[in-house]
Amino acid sequence: MSSRPTNPTIAQIRKVSQPVSVTGRSNAEHWVADLYLRRISPYLTRALLKTPITANGVTYLMIATGVSIGFALQINGGTGLLLALFLSQLQMLWDCCDGEIARWRQTQSPKGVFLDRLGHYLTESFIPIALAWRLTSTPITDYKLLFQSALLAIIIILNKAFNDAVHVSRAYAGLPKLADAKGVGEPQSKLIKLVRAPFRIFAVQRLFHSVEMVILIVIFQASQSLITYGLYLAIFVTVGHLISILSSRKLSA
Repeated sequence: MSSRPTNPTIAQIRKVSQPVSVTGRSNAEHWVADLYLRRISPYLTRALLKTPITANGVTYLMIATGVSIGFALQINGGTGLLLALFLSQLQMLWDCCDGEIARWRQTQSPKGVFLDRLGHYLTESFIPIALAWRLTSTPITDYKLLFQSALLAIIIILNKAFNDAVHVSRAYAGLPKLADAKGVGEPQSKLIKLVRAPFRIFAVQRLFHSVEMVILIVIFQASQSLITYGLYLAIFVTVGHLISILSSRKLSA
Protein backbone atom coordinates (compact mmCIF):
# COMPACT_ATOMS: atom_id res chain seq x y z
CA MET A 1 0.00 0.00 0.00
CA SER A 2 1.28 3.47 -0.86
CA SER A 3 2.47 5.83 1.89
CA ARG A 4 1.64 8.88 -0.21
CA PRO A 5 -0.59 11.54 1.41
CA THR A 6 -4.36 11.31 0.99
CA ASN A 7 -4.61 15.05 0.43
CA PRO A 8 -2.07 15.80 -2.32
CA THR A 9 -1.84 18.96 -4.34
CA ILE A 10 -3.05 19.05 -7.94
CA ALA A 11 0.56 19.44 -9.06
CA GLN A 12 1.55 16.28 -7.16
CA ILE A 13 -1.29 14.30 -8.72
CA ARG A 14 -0.33 15.47 -12.20
CA LYS A 15 3.31 14.51 -11.64
CA VAL A 16 2.63 11.03 -10.24
CA SER A 17 -0.66 10.05 -11.86
CA GLN A 18 -0.29 11.65 -15.30
CA PRO A 19 3.29 10.80 -16.27
CA VAL A 20 4.42 11.10 -19.88
CA SER A 21 5.05 7.34 -19.84
CA VAL A 22 1.26 6.96 -19.63
CA THR A 23 -0.19 9.97 -21.44
CA GLY A 24 2.45 9.84 -24.16
CA ARG A 25 1.71 6.31 -25.35
CA SER A 26 0.40 6.01 -28.90
CA ASN A 27 -2.94 4.53 -27.81
CA ALA A 28 -3.10 5.91 -24.28
CA GLU A 29 -5.61 8.69 -24.47
CA HIS A 30 -8.93 9.46 -26.05
CA TRP A 31 -9.02 12.93 -27.64
CA VAL A 32 -11.46 14.26 -25.02
CA ALA A 33 -8.96 13.29 -22.32
CA ASP A 34 -6.16 15.09 -24.15
CA LEU A 35 -8.35 18.11 -24.85
CA TYR A 36 -9.91 18.77 -21.45
CA LEU A 37 -10.70 15.79 -19.19
CA ARG A 38 -7.11 15.35 -17.98
CA ARG A 39 -7.25 18.99 -16.89
CA ILE A 40 -10.36 18.30 -14.80
CA SER A 41 -9.68 14.78 -13.54
CA PRO A 42 -7.00 15.62 -10.90
CA TYR A 43 -9.57 17.69 -8.98
CA LEU A 44 -12.00 14.76 -8.86
CA THR A 45 -9.15 12.34 -8.14
CA ARG A 46 -8.04 14.45 -5.17
CA ALA A 47 -11.59 14.40 -3.77
CA LEU A 48 -11.83 10.62 -4.26
CA LEU A 49 -8.48 10.05 -2.53
CA LYS A 50 -10.05 11.41 0.65
CA THR A 51 -12.61 8.59 0.56
CA PRO A 52 -12.23 4.81 1.03
CA ILE A 53 -13.15 4.11 -2.60
CA THR A 54 -10.56 2.07 -4.47
CA ALA A 55 -9.36 2.48 -8.05
CA ASN A 56 -11.42 -0.58 -8.99
CA GLY A 57 -14.39 0.97 -7.23
CA VAL A 58 -14.10 3.96 -9.54
CA THR A 59 -13.88 1.58 -12.50
CA TYR A 60 -17.18 0.05 -11.39
CA LEU A 61 -18.63 3.58 -11.47
CA MET A 62 -17.25 3.92 -15.00
CA ILE A 63 -18.96 0.68 -16.03
CA ALA A 64 -22.30 1.70 -14.48
CA THR A 65 -22.12 5.14 -16.09
CA GLY A 66 -21.33 3.65 -19.48
CA VAL A 67 -24.23 1.21 -19.38
CA SER A 68 -26.49 4.04 -18.22
CA ILE A 69 -25.92 5.77 -21.56
CA GLY A 70 -28.10 3.14 -23.20
CA PHE A 71 -30.86 3.60 -20.65
CA ALA A 72 -30.70 7.39 -21.07
CA LEU A 73 -31.41 6.90 -24.77
CA GLN A 74 -34.78 5.41 -23.84
CA ILE A 75 -35.93 8.82 -22.59
CA ASN A 76 -37.89 10.50 -25.35
CA GLY A 77 -36.87 13.75 -26.99
CA GLY A 78 -33.80 15.87 -26.51
CA THR A 79 -33.65 15.20 -22.77
CA GLY A 80 -32.55 11.61 -23.29
CA LEU A 81 -30.00 12.59 -25.94
CA LEU A 82 -28.42 15.29 -23.78
CA LEU A 83 -28.34 13.00 -20.76
CA ALA A 84 -26.61 10.33 -22.85
CA LEU A 85 -24.08 12.93 -24.02
CA PHE A 86 -23.38 13.98 -20.42
CA LEU A 87 -23.00 10.36 -19.28
CA SER A 88 -20.56 9.59 -22.11
CA GLN A 89 -18.33 12.41 -20.87
CA LEU A 90 -18.71 11.35 -17.24
CA GLN A 91 -17.75 7.80 -18.15
CA MET A 92 -14.51 9.06 -19.66
CA LEU A 93 -13.86 11.22 -16.60
CA TRP A 94 -14.19 8.17 -14.33
CA ASP A 95 -11.90 6.36 -16.76
CA CYS A 96 -9.24 9.01 -16.18
CA CYS A 97 -9.65 8.98 -12.42
CA ASP A 98 -9.43 5.23 -11.80
CA GLY A 99 -5.96 5.05 -13.32
CA GLU A 100 -4.84 8.17 -11.50
CA ILE A 101 -5.95 6.73 -8.17
CA ALA A 102 -4.27 3.40 -8.92
CA ARG A 103 -0.98 5.10 -9.80
CA TRP A 104 -1.12 7.40 -6.76
CA ARG A 105 -1.88 4.55 -4.34
CA GLN A 106 0.29 2.09 -6.29
CA THR A 107 -2.59 -0.38 -6.55
CA GLN A 108 -2.45 -1.21 -10.27
CA SER A 109 -3.67 -4.75 -10.89
CA PRO A 110 -4.75 -7.16 -13.64
CA LYS A 111 -8.27 -6.96 -12.21
CA GLY A 112 -8.32 -3.23 -12.85
CA VAL A 113 -7.26 -3.72 -16.47
CA PHE A 114 -9.90 -6.43 -16.90
CA LEU A 115 -12.66 -4.25 -15.46
CA ASP A 116 -11.62 -1.34 -17.65
CA ARG A 117 -11.83 -3.51 -20.78
CA LEU A 118 -15.16 -4.92 -19.62
CA GLY A 119 -16.58 -1.43 -19.17
CA HIS A 120 -15.73 -0.36 -22.70
CA TYR A 121 -16.93 -3.62 -24.24
CA LEU A 122 -20.29 -3.38 -22.47
CA THR A 123 -20.82 0.31 -23.18
CA GLU A 124 -19.87 0.37 -26.83
CA SER A 125 -21.83 -2.76 -27.73
CA PHE A 126 -24.92 -1.69 -25.78
CA ILE A 127 -25.29 1.77 -27.33
CA PRO A 128 -26.40 0.63 -30.83
CA ILE A 129 -28.86 -1.86 -29.31
CA ALA A 130 -30.25 0.86 -27.04
CA LEU A 131 -30.59 3.21 -30.01
CA ALA A 132 -32.51 0.57 -31.98
CA TRP A 133 -34.75 -0.06 -28.98
CA ARG A 134 -35.47 3.68 -28.78
CA LEU A 135 -36.52 3.66 -32.44
CA THR A 136 -38.62 0.50 -32.25
CA SER A 137 -42.37 0.80 -31.77
CA THR A 138 -44.25 -1.24 -29.19
CA PRO A 139 -45.48 -3.89 -29.71
CA ILE A 140 -42.59 -4.94 -31.94
CA THR A 141 -43.69 -5.96 -35.42
CA ASP A 142 -40.42 -5.52 -37.32
CA TYR A 143 -37.26 -6.99 -35.80
CA LYS A 144 -34.97 -5.93 -38.66
CA LEU A 145 -33.55 -2.86 -36.90
CA LEU A 146 -32.97 -4.75 -33.66
CA PHE A 147 -31.20 -7.51 -35.60
CA GLN A 148 -29.00 -4.97 -37.38
CA SER A 149 -28.11 -3.28 -34.10
CA ALA A 150 -27.23 -6.62 -32.49
CA LEU A 151 -25.02 -7.48 -35.46
CA LEU A 152 -23.39 -4.05 -35.21
CA ALA A 153 -22.75 -4.66 -31.49
CA ILE A 154 -21.10 -8.01 -32.26
CA ILE A 155 -18.84 -6.45 -34.89
CA ILE A 156 -17.85 -3.64 -32.50
CA ILE A 157 -16.89 -6.23 -29.88
CA LEU A 158 -14.97 -8.27 -32.46
CA ASN A 159 -13.06 -5.20 -33.61
CA LYS A 160 -12.10 -4.34 -30.04
CA ALA A 161 -11.18 -7.96 -29.32
CA PHE A 162 -8.57 -7.94 -32.08
CA ASN A 163 -6.34 -5.66 -29.99
CA ASP A 164 -6.65 -7.86 -26.90
CA ALA A 165 -6.13 -10.98 -29.02
CA VAL A 166 -2.76 -9.61 -30.16
CA HIS A 167 -1.55 -9.40 -26.55
CA VAL A 168 -2.96 -12.84 -25.70
CA SER A 169 -1.33 -14.38 -28.78
CA ARG A 170 2.05 -12.89 -27.92
CA ALA A 171 1.77 -14.12 -24.33
CA TYR A 172 0.92 -17.65 -25.48
CA ALA A 173 3.90 -17.57 -27.84
CA GLY A 174 6.21 -16.46 -25.04
CA LEU A 175 6.91 -13.10 -26.66
CA PRO A 176 7.46 -9.89 -24.66
CA LYS A 177 4.73 -7.33 -24.15
CA LEU A 178 4.11 -5.25 -27.23
CA ALA A 179 5.63 -1.77 -27.04
CA ASP A 180 3.01 0.95 -27.26
CA ALA A 181 4.79 2.85 -30.00
CA LYS A 182 3.47 4.16 -33.31
CA GLY A 183 5.89 2.21 -35.48
CA VAL A 184 4.80 -1.16 -34.16
CA GLY A 185 1.35 -0.97 -35.74
CA GLU A 186 2.59 0.22 -39.12
CA PRO A 187 1.81 -2.18 -41.99
CA GLN A 188 4.88 -3.63 -43.68
CA SER A 189 3.21 -3.64 -47.09
CA LYS A 190 3.59 -0.37 -49.04
CA LEU A 191 0.20 -0.91 -50.68
CA ILE A 192 -1.58 -1.25 -47.32
CA LYS A 193 0.27 1.82 -46.02
CA LEU A 194 -0.99 3.77 -49.02
CA VAL A 195 -4.59 2.58 -48.57
CA ARG A 196 -4.45 3.27 -44.85
CA ALA A 197 -3.03 6.80 -45.17
CA PRO A 198 -6.34 8.70 -45.62
CA PHE A 199 -7.69 7.18 -42.41
CA ARG A 200 -5.06 9.03 -40.40
CA ILE A 201 -7.03 12.17 -41.20
CA PHE A 202 -10.51 10.71 -41.53
CA ALA A 203 -10.31 8.35 -38.56
CA VAL A 204 -13.60 6.52 -39.13
CA GLN A 205 -12.37 3.71 -36.87
CA ARG A 206 -12.86 6.03 -33.90
CA LEU A 207 -16.58 6.44 -34.56
CA PHE A 208 -17.32 3.27 -32.60
CA HIS A 209 -16.07 4.64 -29.30
CA SER A 210 -18.87 5.56 -26.89
CA VAL A 211 -18.09 9.29 -27.01
CA GLU A 212 -18.19 9.50 -30.81
CA MET A 213 -21.25 7.27 -31.07
CA VAL A 214 -23.23 9.45 -28.69
CA ILE A 215 -22.10 12.66 -30.40
CA LEU A 216 -23.33 11.27 -33.73
CA ILE A 217 -26.62 10.18 -32.15
CA VAL A 218 -27.15 13.71 -30.83
CA ILE A 219 -26.16 15.41 -34.10
CA PHE A 220 -28.39 13.17 -36.23
CA GLN A 221 -31.20 13.15 -33.66
CA ALA A 222 -31.09 9.37 -33.11
CA SER A 223 -31.63 8.61 -36.79
CA GLN A 224 -32.22 5.02 -37.89
CA SER A 225 -29.60 5.50 -40.61
CA LEU A 226 -26.89 5.52 -37.92
CA ILE A 227 -27.51 1.81 -37.42
CA THR A 228 -28.01 0.94 -41.09
CA TYR A 229 -24.93 2.73 -42.40
CA GLY A 230 -23.03 2.14 -39.18
CA LEU A 231 -23.25 -1.60 -39.79
CA TYR A 232 -21.60 -1.33 -43.22
CA LEU A 233 -18.95 1.03 -41.85
CA ALA A 234 -18.22 -1.30 -38.93
CA ILE A 235 -17.69 -4.25 -41.29
CA PHE A 236 -15.32 -2.13 -43.38
CA VAL A 237 -13.38 -0.92 -40.33
CA THR A 238 -13.14 -4.40 -38.78
CA VAL A 239 -11.87 -6.04 -41.97
CA GLY A 240 -9.36 -3.22 -42.39
CA HIS A 241 -8.25 -3.58 -38.76
CA LEU A 242 -7.67 -7.31 -39.23
CA ILE A 243 -5.63 -6.77 -42.40
CA SER A 244 -3.63 -4.04 -40.67
CA ILE A 245 -2.74 -6.29 -37.72
CA LEU A 246 -1.75 -9.23 -39.93
CA SER A 247 0.46 -7.00 -42.09
CA SER A 248 2.19 -5.29 -39.13
CA ARG A 249 4.93 -6.43 -36.74
CA LYS A 250 2.47 -6.90 -33.88
CA LEU A 251 2.52 -10.68 -34.17
CA SER A 252 6.27 -10.93 -34.80
CA ALA A 253 9.06 -11.55 -32.32
